[in-house]
Amino acid sequence: MATTTSQRVQKHRDSLRAAGMRPVQIWVPDTRGEGFALECRRQSRLLRDDPHEDDVHQWLQAAADTEGWK
Repeated sequence: MATTTSQRVQKHRDSLRAAGMRPVQIWVPDTRGEGFALECRRQSRLLRDDPHEDDVHQWLQAAADTEGWK
């Protein structure tokens, strides 16, 4: 008997829940949206002369686990 896409998705979700997982939905900015790049530029310029920005950048570089990245 053939299964519908929704039945297969439900089966997959059920197996994930049985494995102790739960779904999480995250809303993020649409990088394709009009004005996104302009807003990124605006925020970056606000940090350009911030005395703490270099410290934060160095901490992020030290804390990042990039082993195996290309």
